[in-house]
Amino acid sequence: MTQDIVVGVDGTEEADTAAHWAASEARLRGGGVCLVYARETWPGPPALLKAQETEAAWAGDMLARTADELRTRCPGLRVTTRLASSGPVSALVAAAEAADLVVLGSRALIGGAGYLVGSVGLAVAGTADCPVVLVRGAVDEAEPVGPITVGVDVEEASSDAVMGFAFEEATRRRTGLTAVHVLRLPFYAAFGPAVVPDLRMTVAPDLERSLENLLAPWRAQYPGVRVTASVVLGSAGRELVRMTDGTGLVVVGRRTRRSAMGAHTGSVAHAVLHHSRAPVAVVPHD
Repeated sequence: MTQDIVVGVDGTEEADTAAHWAASEARLRGGGVCLVYARETWPGPPALLKAQETEAAWAGDMLARTADELRTRCPGLRVTTRLASSGPVSALVAAAEAADLVVLGSRALIGGAGYLVGSVGLAVAGTADCPVVLVRGAVDEAEPVGPITVGVDVEEASSDAVMGFAFEEATRRRTGLTAVHVLRLPFYAAFGPAVVPDLRMTVAPDLERSLENLLAPWRAQYPGVRVTASVVLGSAGRELVRMTDGTGLVVVGRRTRRSAMGAHTGSVAHAVLHHSRAPVAVVPHD
């Protein structure tokens, strides 16, 4: 049975965009949507308790209104709502345990410098057991359409979870997929550009063959997906962002192991989350 897509909502335009994107995605998957509003609760004086009661009433109305909008947008869609009081990160991570996907919104920074994911989005993307999608843009643009770009590391053998998610998304959308491996610049590239072409000529062909070998079983499993393999030279995060213009979804991986500093998305995923114009899916893997 297909599980719900969990969406974190808070009444903002960014959350509305995420909810509308999730509704269209749920329709492709044949599942439903669960809208979650999470608030902090603090013991305190009566005035504070009264404020919490007011927030709960507002949140209930907001959840009902958003649910009605999604049902109008996608007739027949199953929409449920949840008002949680355990805090945004813990509530969304807990909801993710029974979900196929968590969807959150992010907003553009002034001046085109990138996107503000926020501490909640980064924490959930770095902790949840299921894939997390960060969506940007306007509500009327919130459709899961367009080709898929997936970041691949052939030197570490990209996981089945990441590749499987990317190919499944391409299949649902009936679109193509571009698998990108970025050949990182060595430290001596700083001494001059003359060495870089030699590096491409000597190393890139082997990486291209490795990438094609990695993709071969996926091409066989998903013959209806048009696959393009690309090896580029540079910074992984920057090159992935550069190649996502016109992409409908960017897929990157995140290792599930925890560090002493807590949840961590990794430098490549972090860069893509903050600068890609397309929605970004962060897929946990071993």
